[in-house]
Amino acid sequence: MQANDVDTKQILILEDEPSLIFTLEDTLQNEGYETVIARKGQEALDIIKQEAPDLLILDLMLPGISGYDVCKEIRDMNYTFPIIILTARNREIDKVTGLKIGADDYITKPFGVKELLARIDARLRRSNNFSHDKTLNGITLGPISLDLKSAIVHHPEKGHLDLTTREVELIRYLAGRAETPVSRDDLLTNVWRYKHHTNTRTVDVHISKLRSKIEIDPENPSYLVTLHGVGYMLKKD
Repeated sequence: MQANDVDTKQILILEDEPSLIFTLEDTLQNEGYETVIARKGQEALDIIKQEAPDLLILDLMLPGISGYDVCKEIRDMNYTFPIIILTARNREIDKVTGLKIGADDYITKPFGVKELLARIDARLRRSNNFSHDKTLNGITLGPISLDLKSAIVHHPEKGHLDLTTREVELIRYLAGRAETPVSRDDLLTNVWRYKHHTNTRTVDVHISKLRSKIEIDPENPSYLVTLHGVGYMLKKD
């Protein structure tokens, strides 16, 4: 993985052709993007539930779950990040189907690298503009400020820290319910989009990582507190 600055975007590549995976990963990392690779549809869905990416590059012809089904499942779970289909299927009906089920763009193989990068940049900019107009963009927790638009924490001791897409979602959800207890099941349903709850420690792990960025003393949190037997609560300053 490679980062370019404090506003690094994460791109999930769902592709099963090794040579193309190498090309895409190398190209995107050279442009400063962080990349995550999945070779099967279910693997991609599992990754998305753990750490929502900023954009997905999606092949349609995959082993197991098809790219169409992956795209539809993502939209059924209410994820709004951009999806760019990158496939050898070039029939009009394939393009229409892909766009109707929730893809934002459709590129056929072989493709031009510059065109792909331009489309990625355009989709990320549009996604940012849409979400920023409709969601909370900034929070102050004592001496710590969070710029959710740029996904950056300004910490007095640690400097500028990146927030992942999932951490931004988590903060926004908790901030919308500040001073109110929020259960793990609530977070799994509304932030992770799990349809069936499990005994996963995903929430606890993400809360711990988030505390390391938004607390002065993560071991004794002042803002993102645990309510034992209940869940979590974001306290206002």
